Amino acid sequence: MAQYRKWQWKFRALGLSLLLPVLLWQAPRPATGQFELLAADIGQGNAVLVRTARHTLLYEAGPRFSRESDAGNRVLVPLLRALGERIDMLVLSHRDSDHTGGAAALLAMLVDAGQVEWDAPVRTYLPDFRLSDPFISERITVRDLISHRAGFGLGAGDLLFWPNSDRTRAEIMAAIPHVPIEYGFRAGYHYCNLMFVVAGEVVAAKMGMPFEACLQSLILTPLGMANTVPMTSMADPSRSALPHGRVGPPLRYQGEMTLLSDTIPGIWNWDSAAAAGGICTTPADWTRWMKTQLASGQAPDGGPRLWSETQGREMWRPNVISGSSPAPTDQMPNRAITATYAMGWAVQDYRGERIVNHGGGSPGGISSTFLIPGRNAGFCVFTNAEEGFCLRALRQGIADIVMDKASFDWVADGRRIEAEGTARSLAAAAQIDAAQAAGAPPSLPLSTYAGTWRDPWYGDIEITERDGGLHLAFTRSTALNGPLEPYDGDKFRTRFPDLREEDAFVTFEIENGAPVRARVRGVSPDIDFSYDYQDLRLTRVS
Repeated sequence: MAQYRKWQWKFRALGLSLLLPVLLWQAPRPATGQFELLAADIGQGNAVLVRTARHTLLYEAGPRFSRESDAGNRVLVPLLRALGERIDMLVLSHRDSDHTGGAAALLAMLVDAGQVEWDAPVRTYLPDFRLSDPFISERITVRDLISHRAGFGLGAGDLLFWPNSDRTRAEIMAAIPHVPIEYGFRAGYHYCNLMFVVAGEVVAAKMGMPFEACLQSLILTPLGMANTVPMTSMADPSRSALPHGRVGPPLRYQGEMTLLSDTIPGIWNWDSAAAAGGICTTPADWTRWMKTQLASGQAPDGGPRLWSETQGREMWRPNVISGSSPAPTDQMPNRAITATYAMGWAVQDYRGERIVNHGGGSPGGISSTFLIPGRNAGFCVFTNAEEGFCLRALRQGIADIVMDKASFDWVADGRRIEAEGTARSLAAAAQIDAAQAAGAPPSLPLSTYAGTWRDPWYGDIEITERDGGLHLAFTRSTALNGPLEPYDGDKFRTRFPDLREEDAFVTFEIENGAPVRARVRGVSPDIDFSYDYQDLRLTRVS
């Protein structure tokens, strides 16, 4: 019997040797210089495995299905085991640069709790708050703050925090009374990040803690958004989709695509303006936020109700018309009959249905959140490149598929419009350079333009003599620092060495043989509206 057992185990051992090719099998790796991309079926969201000859990267970890189950344990771990893979890097993206209701949702929760009223004056909660117009200062409400109808011009005050600035939130609030107001109160729609900063301070004042702490404790944690942070400075660079863009020549948004920064906050640090766009999130986490929005405040997977259905409807109720047209056309099927802005959300018609959406842009990335309430459907598109027509094609194309109306070629249409816009931009760049070459010399010696120039809300800009020319520096924005060249008479232009930033024209006003005032505007016709140079009113102080 013992001999039989001995031979029995020998044969079994031989069988094991025959199984070794199966037990030790690994998927063949791609050849050097090639890669393999596997899209895992996780039900919702994205999870993509990228394999090269020597490395494996997992992009996104998928959603959590319930408190006990998630895509990682259910799908990705078995997949990696089956392939015999150990990942070298996990990338969780993306930063979200638009509002998409964060500040509005926190305010809605305070309204539910009876701590805030939508139509109460802001001074009810921030007694020292004021604007440059006393009439508006007394009457502006919480609803006005997050509806882009206060009367400011497009992007007014953004230079307080764009590009990266060393200002604190308190300094931004102190500067707001000096930012010029161009339009009538509630007279129209003009996008204004600055008022969202104020809205964040209303939340902070009522909760007794900073806005980002409110966002974390009242929304991110209850929703289980464990891979989301409320400020870009908290984003882990090793897990971030890094920003890319085109920095010329000849203009920004032209030329080859390039990495803009090896961290997100390296080019996009809005900690002082977090309520206007500071969240860094992942598609899986953002899905939980979209589900909560579609459910009027009810968190998914048996989570808590964050705000009431009443406040959910209120946040989506239009407050100002942002655009209108006779109707969509075959060439422009996305043209809305009526486009509006509610509170932190844009609301419009698209292909006969109501759409609730918001897009956003940061240096090196653009995003879109798109909800179709009538279908209880929504999706988000995050990119880490400034490719507006790619985003447009994805946003509109996915919407058409969801709505079963996919009849328009958004890719071809985007390429056509982009080509036309590029041709105009290149022609404009050539004209700008030609005008400088033909321009008249300055009317005064260069030394007379040097000095400290002050704007009431931005602060100081220093112009100094250096190496036989002039040098201009925005004192609170280190990237806006470089040569100031003669352009045409008393009009000059900057040449910032940091090509990620936009140059500016500076036109001096001369009185009694000396420059006393100056106005500023952007050089490029494609300049992002957050470079609100035109709102500066410079006077010479030394």
